[in-house]
Amino acid sequence: MSARTVEEAAKRLAGVVTRTPLEPNERLSARVDARVWLKREDLQTVRSYKIRGAYNFIVQLDAEHRERGVVCASAGNHAQGVAYACRRLGANGRVYVPGTTPRQKRERIATLGGSHIEVIVVGETYEDAFSAAKQDAESTGATLVPAFDAPETVAGQGTVAMEVVAQLGFVPDVMVVPVGGGGLLAGIAAWAAERAPEMRIVGVEPAGATCMAAALAAGEPVRLESVDTFVDGAAVALAGSVTYPLVRDGGVELTDVAEGAICTEMLAMYQSDGVIAEPAGALATAALGTTVKIDPGQIVVCVVSGGNNDVSRYGEVLERSLIHEGLKHYFLVGFPQEPGALRRFLDEVLGPDDDITRFEYVKRNSRETGPALIGVELARPGDLEGLLHRLEVSPLQVERVEPGSPLFHFLV
Repeated sequence: MSARTVEEAAKRLAGVVTRTPLEPNERLSARVDARVWLKREDLQTVRSYKIRGAYNFIVQLDAEHRERGVVCASAGNHAQGVAYACRRLGANGRVYVPGTTPRQKRERIATLGGSHIEVIVVGETYEDAFSAAKQDAESTGATLVPAFDAPETVAGQGTVAMEVVAQLGFVPDVMVVPVGGGGLLAGIAAWAAERAPEMRIVGVEPAGATCMAAALAAGEPVRLESVDTFVDGAAVALAGSVTYPLVRDGGVELTDVAEGAICTEMLAMYQSDGVIAEPAGALATAALGTTVKIDPGQIVVCVVSGGNNDVSRYGEVLERSLIHEGLKHYFLVGFPQEPGALRRFLDEVLGPDDDITRFEYVKRNSRETGPALIGVELARPGDLEGLLHRLEVSPLQVERVEPGSPLFHFLV
């Protein structure tokens, strides 16, 4: 993989992909005392950068292979790129997506591909979908279009860096890039190694899916035992055999950010910047100033990788954000089955600015107490200490539902 490979891909993509805006962002600039720009790949033709790699791969297939059709596995964005490319090039394809793929993405795949694409839902993870797509390709002779682990895909993704430098007119000090399987990071690193070696490149993984960090630690791609699928666009359990060495040798930094922090950033992007980002699209900016340190005055570019977010997920996004910020807490409380028990809880335990956001009570007449699940939202994280103290000295039977417990995962 060389800079020239990426530049040749850019020629194929000319007139096909959108040259997405590069926008200054005041909120983030103030956060890190630097000049922060957003590369808005959420405004791409299919609302993510994935079209770059998918089209660059499929357009290079000869007539015989196009006639046999293509298959792919995707959490949603790559499939949209494949669907768009198939429709534009007149090829037919089947896309396999895991059950965790938001409905909005599934519907967009079908719309973009039209009669050229069949959407098949299988399993719960990207690896489940990939296994099914691979079996399909082996049994039918169709060509498997990798979401990240192919030189053609990587080269297409790398064109993002070319555009950034062309739009700025110079090389930025830092480029912060979201990481799933590593296609975007690998492509940018390969191009920058020759054309912009002075640029610091930082890859950001979701804390629940750090497959590239695991590969670097082990010296080869290794499969994660479990993956948090919330950041569906980057929930990958195994780094690519093509992307891994490019990242390893590319002189890049790697970090991760908690899913809750990503949710907080998604809300800030929406409320302050007017940007509708999917979880993976907020990865780079969520890490800025926290796990990614920036020197004052530096010029920083963060890639907003996608905007295919299902609005029905915003309830979960808000919940995860509040928990991450220390503002939302759950308790199991045993109430005496007598008149006035709830009133005493409100008067004696709940603080003046505390709010009950969930209350589920099951009365059991044969027992002295009845259990209730209570969700409390605080005005300030520091209010938790007072709430815990009042619960401790009250006569109530109280058990805090700790983050990470089986019950907590059921609630959130």
